[in-house]
Amino acid sequence: MAETIDNLNFEQALDRLESVVRDLESTETGLDKSLERYEDGVRLLKRCRTILDEAERKIRLLTGVDAEGNPVTTEFDSTSTAERDAANNSEPTDKGKRTTVRGPRRAASDRPAEKEQLF
Repeated sequence: MAETIDNLNFEQALDRLESVVRDLESTETGLDKSLERYEDGVRLLKRCRTILDEAERKIRLLTGVDAEGNPVTTEFDSTSTAERDAANNSEPTDKGKRTTVRGPRRAASDRPAEKEQLF
């Protein structure tokens, strides 16, 4: 089975993987056959993951339109921020951090009366 796995498309590999799972869940499968099916499942899972990774690399993001109205795209970067920071040997950026500045505290007498609505 290993020699044909590399030629399978995603749907075929997934169908075979589902078949392997059904076989492994069956109580009729012996130990030797279960180990063989498990190995097939690992190879099929790897094939599915490879196909998905390739598809992800091909995704293009729409970034706008040019002067003629044609879409402008850029490659999708699936690298995590942590991986990019590690590759650049830099510290993680603080872009996601919020800074909040509070105003001065008000005394209880400055607060609106109970009957007064804020919104």
